[in-house]
Amino acid sequence: MRSADVILIAQVVSTGSHRAFAKLVEAHQAPVRRFLLRLTHGDAMAADDLAQETFIRAWQHMRDFRGLSGFETWLMRIAYRLFLDEQRKTKQPALTIDDNSAAAQPAAFMEQSPVYAVPGAALKMDIDKAMATLSTDERTCVTLQCVEGYSIKDIASITQMNENTIKSHLARGKRHLAEYLRGNGYS
Repeated sequence: MRSADVILIAQVVSTGSHRAFAKLVEAHQAPVRRFLLRLTHGDAMAADDLAQETFIRAWQHMRDFRGLSGFETWLMRIAYRLFLDEQRKTKQPALTIDDNSAAAQPAAFMEQSPVYAVPGAALKMDIDKAMATLSTDERTCVTLQCVEGYSIKDIASITQMNENTIKSHLARGKRHLAEYLRGNGYS
């Protein structure tokens, strides 16, 4: 765990420092939001709502953080649980899509992003479409390992899945991504 996080967490727990918590939010909001954006298939509003709720929960339960994993891993666990709770509440099944569905198209905010005007934008859009075809568990594990760089042990901590189950989700997810991309002209 980063030493800066340890100091800030201690300040939040001991004095309730809003300033220290704001620094923690600033340091960790991008990966939490990126993770939730992938899980919600690019729904920026849903990802933002879930990210905000993640940090509210973190504030409310900061005294429960034991440091057994990194602070960001703990935040990701909260975010993942909130995502799953939201899916259950809205009774939305794990979404997988095909190229013919409307959801296969990148979210409007992505299409308008200047990122897509640069070389490699088509590949990024195709990867976004490919990721959307994965099951929730596959997408979660692939995102945490390949996008966020978490170890299998950390993914197990975040998702509360067995490490062998994670390895299976990773293998299937990567295979599905490769098949999708090969089927769309990538070698």
